[in-house]
Amino acid sequence: EAFEFSQIYGLDVVVIPTNVQMVRNDANDLIFLSMEEKFEAILNDIIEIRDKGAPVLVGTASIDTSEILSNYLNKKKISHEVLNAKFHAKEAEIIAQAGRPGAVTIATNMAGRGTDIVLGGKWETEVDPLRNPSQEKIDEIKTQWQKRHEQVLAAGGLHIIGTERHESRRIDNQLRGRAGRQGDPGYSRFYLSMEDNLLRIFASEGVKNFMRKLGMEHGEAIEHGMVTRSIEKAQRKVEGRNFDIRKQLLEYDNVANDQRTIIYRQRNELMASNDISDLLKGMREEVVAGLVDDHIPPQSVPEQWDIPALEAAVKNEFNTSQPIQKWLDDDDQLYEDQLKLKLVGILEREYELKASAVGENMRLFEKQISLQILDGLWKDHLAIMDHLRQGIFLRSYGGKNPRQEYKREAFNLFTELLDNLQREAVKVLSHVQIRQEDAVDAIERKRREEAAKERVNYQHQEVSALSGSAAAGENQRVEDSQQIKRLSPFVRDVAKVGRNDPCPCGSGKKYKLCCGKIN
Repeated sequence: EAFEFSQIYGLDVVVIPTNVQMVRNDANDLIFLSMEEKFEAILNDIIEIRDKGAPVLVGTASIDTSEILSNYLNKKKISHEVLNAKFHAKEAEIIAQAGRPGAVTIATNMAGRGTDIVLGGKWETEVDPLRNPSQEKIDEIKTQWQKRHEQVLAAGGLHIIGTERHESRRIDNQLRGRAGRQGDPGYSRFYLSMEDNLLRIFASEGVKNFMRKLGMEHGEAIEHGMVTRSIEKAQRKVEGRNFDIRKQLLEYDNVANDQRTIIYRQRNELMASNDISDLLKGMREEVVAGLVDDHIPPQSVPEQWDIPALEAAVKNEFNTSQPIQKWLDDDDQLYEDQLKLKLVGILEREYELKASAVGENMRLFEKQISLQILDGLWKDHLAIMDHLRQGIFLRSYGGKNPRQEYKREAFNLFTELLDNLQREAVKVLSHVQIRQEDAVDAIERKRREEAAKERVNYQHQEVSALSGSAAAGENQRVEDSQQIKRLSPFVRDVAKVGRNDPCPCGSGKKYKLCCGKIN
């Protein structure tokens, strides 16, 4: 991985030596013609190692392979544990007992880096279930563990059996590294077949023909330097392909990362600022300049100007009608730059009048609207970028470099995003209507206040009557309750207004759409 760290991330790699010299025996790979022969050899070696009193860790590349091997062991009635993603809840318990004498554990690469298998098993797992164990009991458990530990050391330590080579040598080395830790003895060997995915795809035909010409019998394996080198070469091919994929993905990600840095810097500035009126003023100037340039091209003659379309665009973007054609007719010296300044000045004054009517709350409103628009446009931009990335490889059929095309298209999309951010923020804030309280609202508010006051008075009378009845005798309570029943009903001051009748406030609307509107 040193080359990848250097090429992609510009980082140097330093190799840290082991704490204790490694004495593990890494045997040469055994290569079989068929997968069936390979599993038979693995099964026989597991039985031999178990009978010797050593623990066995069998590493597989997939859950399917671990289950196939488990079925073989069940047929031979060999007790074992299976550690894969299906049984992850028992992982700690299985690993704790995997170092016991004669223990057989089948594991995927979950048992790779970071897994420490203690030779003889972990004595702590025997103490934990006990309730308030005495020191004598703990010492007894430790003594038994020490005997198991010495038995495993005498048997050669933990034995690693790899059922196939992984695509990366790093994973193979991690599996091997479970044995021979801290100077303990250990053993490792990989069992391969020409039907394995790695060899089937990447091994050369010369290796396959070489093995067939040897006239190998059923169950016979070979150990040859040429075959081993071919396997390592196949792994390097896979590693090189994966390296190219990661490098290419990083180049694509860097494009989005640069854009993300700019967007989040702008967003943080918005979050930290309490007044973005100057920023909005700059946006307004940019939008006006863009509109004028679109309809009055620079260095163009008046015959090329589209003034009606410019007036319509100003109306659409700023919600205001400006007689631009009249300005041009009245002033022959009003060119593009002067027109931009005049238009910006008028729009600024109109917006300031609107902002002054709201007060200080306008600054908070501007900030919230700008953040909302920025977040929405950024999410849409990310979706467009993903869609672009999925189909950009098709540009290669036209003789173009997909990465360069992606960078170019991404830059155009990002420029469009920034333009849309300015236009949307200015447009939304320009179209905001400051709603003043009119006569209808005043009547409705007064009606609600009077209705609320009547409800309070009625409830007060009822509670007072009930309180008095609770203090008197039985007869008095009956009289008071009858008096409550005889209370005069609520009488309307005006005739009942129907839902579809004209509202009595004189607004001309139906009652259900005016003062009788249900909120």
